Amino acid sequence: MVSLKDIANMCGVSVATVSKALNDQPDVGQETRDKIKSLADELGYFTNSAARALKTNRTHNLGVLFVDEGHRGLTHEFFAALLNSFKDEAEHEGYDITFINNRNVGGKKITYLQHCLYRGVDGLLMACVDFYDDEVLEVVNSSLPLVTIDHVFNNRVAVLSDNVGGVETLVSYAYSMGHRKIAFIYGEPTAVTENRKIGFHRACEKYGLSVPNEYIVESRYYDPEHCYTVTKELLSLTERPSCILFPDDFSLAGGARAIQEAGLRIPDDISIIGYDGVIVSQLMTPRITTLQQDSYRLGQEAAKKLIELVERPKTALLDRILIPGKLIPGESVKNIV
Repeated sequence: MVSLKDIANMCGVSVATVSKALNDQPDVGQETRDKIKSLADELGYFTNSAARALKTNRTHNLGVLFVDEGHRGLTHEFFAALLNSFKDEAEHEGYDITFINNRNVGGKKITYLQHCLYRGVDGLLMACVDFYDDEVLEVVNSSLPLVTIDHVFNNRVAVLSDNVGGVETLVSYAYSMGHRKIAFIYGEPTAVTENRKIGFHRACEKYGLSVPNEYIVESRYYDPEHCYTVTKELLSLTERPSCILFPDDFSLAGGARAIQEAGLRIPDDISIIGYDGVIVSQLMTPRITTLQQDSYRLGQEAAKKLIELVERPKTALLDRILIPGKLIPGESVKNIV
């Protein structure tokens, strides 16, 4: 393994000069700096991460806490895209990624915070977790730099998809297409769900729509079977809706099956609208009208903000960064104006 001393001897400079050049300190001439860096690259030299951590008090390692109770893991297209964007931005800035869990380490169960400390992460991203879990709150109340996705804590940075505005956009679109009987199937209780419900009620109020209580139904995210069941309930109403908003594009597939089994056509007999804008929505027949969340920007902004918290803790603001989505008009909403 190549050492700083090896590079120093080959360049005819001191070890201190090599260290300064590789760390871009200003008191090394440009010609010498370029010579040292070129040789280091040629020899495949890597800074010893443990030594760097001792010197800078940082490991250049970011943790990711992603707990998916539905066991969809990284097959969840929205979160997979978000985490991939986070990873790309972090790696571009020289950081590694470690997934955090509370499983056994050396045969002993540990908490999320203990795992963060064990791995020596500089900061943590939280996405798709139970934000009210005691172990999650332990991390939130610690001194570890932290960014959350789609959940707000008063003393922490949050990167948020505009769920209020997203649902408002979808209701506005349905209204513009002539629909006045709009049903809303929402996911399990989370901050995301509450914001989407607010968006729905705001839009209905804006357009003077009186929505029957039975048009507003709870289901579960990413659960086509449950959405199939609640869609059948909506279809059984004496006055069924002309348009249904679903919690996500994947769950919508279950609702679409219920509609087809009832002998109804999409969109001729009933219109449907999804959420997330994942690829499957554009592969279905008819193509689904949906709200595409900007998963790339969500992950990128989360990484940028977390690195800022790590590197510039005294000046980093505890922001709430709102990322808007985009309406993707498909063929699943009939114009009945």
